[in-house]
Amino acid sequence: MKVTLIGAGAWGTAMAAQAARHLKDGDVSLWSRSKDQLAEIERSGENCFYLPGIQLPKNIVFEGNFSAAIKRLSTKDLLVIATPMAGLSETISQVLKIAEHPLNIIWLCKGLEPTTALLPHQVVEREDKLHSHGIQHSYGALSGPSFASEVGAGMPCALTVASTSGDLCAVAQAAFHHGNMRVYSSDDLVGVELGGAVKNVLAIAAGIGDGLNLGLNARAAVLTRGLAEMMRLVKAAGGRSETCMGLTGVGDLILTATGDLSRNRRVGLELAAGKTLPEILSGLGHVAEGVLCAAAVGDLANRLGVEMPITAMMGEVLAGRMSPQEAVKKLMGRDPKIEA
Repeated sequence: MKVTLIGAGAWGTAMAAQAARHLKDGDVSLWSRSKDQLAEIERSGENCFYLPGIQLPKNIVFEGNFSAAIKRLSTKDLLVIATPMAGLSETISQVLKIAEHPLNIIWLCKGLEPTTALLPHQVVEREDKLHSHGIQHSYGALSGPSFASEVGAGMPCALTVASTSGDLCAVAQAAFHHGNMRVYSSDDLVGVELGGAVKNVLAIAAGIGDGLNLGLNARAAVLTRGLAEMMRLVKAAGGRSETCMGLTGVGDLILTATGDLSRNRRVGLELAAGKTLPEILSGLGHVAEGVLCAAAVGDLANRLGVEMPITAMMGEVLAGRMSPQEAVKKLMGRDPKIEA
């Protein structure tokens, strides 16, 4: 089988390496819009900016022609969109304009579209209606607790591919389930995608708590009550709340809220240290999806009538309407309730 990955950031590069470890020469293609980036990767053997220190398999094809990257795929192959959430709409629309036959398509981004509060699969459905020309593509999301640097290095990892198409899940598993990576399947696309979006916002909250030296008790409270918020939202949105107890919910939440490689956690730590959000983002060098989707998660919760106090406070802090200290005080001052 052939696998094309669109987007040569850290995560796209790491997943290209994972697929290339067991596929044949030329079967894995990694596309980037930057010819300079591709030339540097081919020269050095690594993605020095996004995934430094990881030597990439030599059988990856580095592609600068977008149309060629799509047209190399047959109906049995896999297209992986590895852009941030902000790039999903434009990328999928370009793919659909080029595609001449049904494709198996998955995306790696986590979050909601900021302006519409749509989940990734809803963004794809919107673009599909406009650009698919009647071709029936198969769609899904690949998510779970994973830092790109560890995946790139071949360290153990478990992910979940979610789709209403069992055939697509099988194709994604054939591409990535080998060596030190396990890939489970699920048909709960809403639950998997919302878990990936909400956990990023909660990771910022956990980072703020740690940055303010509130203690391990406080971190446990944020993660537990944050998970309850996630489960309520997933159920209200039409997903299964029990999905949140798996890899793409509590698993990804633990990793992102406690791991030192987490960009969202780092945002929280630096907000607690008194830095402004523009200062923090300029120093990251990568996208922190929790910053971009916090307000959208809040909008979705309001639309569905779901109470999410931790998420709401993060929206206030990130919008500059409240300090981290004020948010903590407001959360701790809420009336007592029955745990649910």
